[in-house]
Amino acid sequence: MAILTGNKKIKAAVFISGTGSNLKNLIQFSKKKKSPFLVKLIISNNLKSKGLRFAKIFKIEKKIFKFKKKSLDEKKILKILKFKRIDLICLAGFMKILSKNFIKNFKGKILNIHPSLLPNYKGLNTHKRVLLNKEKYTGCTVHFVSPNLDSGKIIMQKKIKIKKDDTPKKLAKRVLIEEHKLYPKAILKISKL
Repeated sequence: MAILTGNKKIKAAVFISGTGSNLKNLIQFSKKKKSPFLVKLIISNNLKSKGLRFAKIFKIEKKIFKFKKKSLDEKKILKILKFKRIDLICLAGFMKILSKNFIKNFKGKILNIHPSLLPNYKGLNTHKRVLLNKEKYTGCTVHFVSPNLDSGKIIMQKKIKIKKDDTPKKLAKRVLIEEHKLYPKAILKISKL
């Protein structure tokens, strides 16, 4: 991680597909005095992503790529990231899988947050699967992105106890609260590496 010292902050791009609650949380964290980074760019693959409203609210540049031609869109994104001198990519509910080539171009500088205790429950529908398997605990993980889905080096995790009356929806809400605490902590941790 090429972390900048002195007063310079890490320039981050956040990739989203949905509501953008982790994006909003990261933007709010970036405004704090102790924060080591700034959100300079928002990228989405979904024109209707609710999270895009935060670009307007916080006056952050946004770009939309539909990923119809993945390799072409990825090339365009890499060009923008280099032009903007982006140091770090934070995936926050981004529902597209980035290619090996893209990841190689940003090796060790792409983070993701996943709503399970990795390496368990990679992929989608994690809360439903956790409950079906009658797990006692679940949680969330911030990890570096590698070419294999949800398999990169783990930075930090937060474990929570599953309640008897939990449904996938209830569990998702409780895990999301922890995600909002964990992502900034993980960024602080890697900024000191």
